[in-house]
Amino acid sequence: MKADFFENIYNHPNIKKEEYKNIIDAHTKVEFSKNEIILKEAKVSNEYYLIKRGLFRSYVIDYKGNQITTDFFGPNDILIEVASLFLRIPSKETIQALTDCEVYKIKFNDFQDLYSTIEGFTEWGRSWMSQQLFMAKHRAVTMHTQSASQRYLNLVQERPQIIKEVPLKYIATYLGITDTSLSRIRKEVLSQRENLS
Repeated sequence: MKADFFENIYNHPNIKKEEYKNIIDAHTKVEFSKNEIILKEAKVSNEYYLIKRGLFRSYVIDYKGNQITTDFFGPNDILIEVASLFLRIPSKETIQALTDCEVYKIKFNDFQDLYSTIEGFTEWGRSWMSQQLFMAKHRAVTMHTQSASQRYLNLVQERPQIIKEVPLKYIATYLGITDTSLSRIRKEVLSQRENLS
């Protein structure tokens, strides 16, 4: 079960079966409590995490002093602040546990060792980073080209656990709308579904 978890996340055809042992050994199990801060703004990130159980969010403070959720992370996701970790610069984001969580931590130096010694892991890393760039660009475009209702429906379809377990105020800022607008959109969606059934 544990090996399957790592093989699922670090999934690349060029990583040999026997190399997964070194990858697994580089990680340490860690548990976080609900509302615990994992990384604070202005701190340099020194590790990233593979999420086994639980939900997290990342957020920034806008120019008015409001918390704006920038992303959510759940089971089988990689919890990471990419710029801070790889560029070794202070984080612009804060990362917070939204539930009690179980994760597997890998320190930056251990990641570097794997990256330089396991060819398939290097290729996985490049592929993963390309995918993250694509997803970030896609999100930036949809924020400007889709209505708030469509963004909400996409979140319902793609990440139902977020809708079920995350407070509405965090979802609203992630979608770029007010709590009131989100409540109205949710009522409209529920009403439409009831009419269809």
